[in-house]
Amino acid sequence: MPLQVSVPAVDPSVLRVLTQLLAFGVGAALVSAVAALGYRWYTKLRLPLWLSVLLGLSVVAVALNTVGVFTDLLVGETDIFSLERIVFNVLALGVGAAAAPVGRLVGDRVVTDVFAVTGAKELDVEVSRIVRSVGRITDVTLPQDVDDIEDMEGYDPVAPATKETLAGKTLIFPRRLTVAELEARLVTRLQDDYDVGHVDVELAPDGTVEYLALGSRATGIGPTLAPGTVAVAVRADPANAASPGDRVQVWRTDAAPERVLTAELRAHVDDVATLAVAEEEAARLDAASTYRLVTLPAEPQAEREFASLLRAAEETMYVVRVAEGSDLVGAAVEELAVTVVAVTGADGSVDDLPDDRTLAAGDAVYVVARPETYRRLDARSRPPEA
Repeated sequence: MPLQVSVPAVDPSVLRVLTQLLAFGVGAALVSAVAALGYRWYTKLRLPLWLSVLLGLSVVAVALNTVGVFTDLLVGETDIFSLERIVFNVLALGVGAAAAPVGRLVGDRVVTDVFAVTGAKELDVEVSRIVRSVGRITDVTLPQDVDDIEDMEGYDPVAPATKETLAGKTLIFPRRLTVAELEARLVTRLQDDYDVGHVDVELAPDGTVEYLALGSRATGIGPTLAPGTVAVAVRADPANAASPGDRVQVWRTDAAPERVLTAELRAHVDDVATLAVAEEEAARLDAASTYRLVTLPAEPQAEREFASLLRAAEETMYVVRVAEGSDLVGAAVEELAVTVVAVTGADGSVDDLPDDRTLAAGDAVYVVARPETYRRLDARSRPPEA
């Protein structure tokens, strides 16, 4: 005799409750997805999680109040505060709160992929693998944590707001770029779009950012002042032939003219001149007095030209100190692949850098290099265990 298995019938009321809960979840997810899509399109940012949950709960609450309660009142059902009704409402709100983040994720992902395919330059989320293949793009995601964005050695730090803006940002680039080309494009994008002066970045072969450091642009005349020199603005009558960089004598305009000091003219507008003077001589100048400037014939100052060129270049000057047991001990100066200005020995002597000069522990090497070159050279100057 064949075995008969009876399937228990599903209670229609239970099925109706499950259908309603599913409808509430789908509605909350759809509203959250549409909101995430519009928010991303308008602000280029991801919809906050709390806002998506609030929208999902609002949809369920509106449905429960307008459809559920209103329908019950129309059919004469007044027991809206029964235990069954309270349990159903709580379950419906829970389903809406759980479904809203799912809709947010789906909507944000859809619009993100659309932006990537249509040529967006930046996002704050990684695009999908399918879009990267079909859309012919490469995405580079910057470090998520602000603390992982370093400050460049030898440069002023960027504003904290700039780091917060860049943290977690995903930048879109064309495919089929080499790592070097991708690094160059990333540096240019950060400098042009975010007003970052200097960028030191290292990328893995798959485009992952392994190291990122930023530095701000040098502004004003401060970076070009020599040590022990200050800039002072005075009322003065510059000579007709005077121009920034000229050496000038500062004379009083009293009845008995008297030379106050010798300075360097940095700028002048109308009757106000900015002078670079020695720090100890700055007290001789009076803001209430008017002076006369006399230009001195002088040869071009090598240090002034060097400072101007160094300020405009991507390179800057660093000091690398060779530690005992490092890779630089015994290395020749000409093998460093950087511009070496001078080498100071452990005894304080300055070498004239012969071609066969080898480095020893305690040497201080003064180099002009790009930040990433200095960072690698500085790593070689330390013992392996450090």
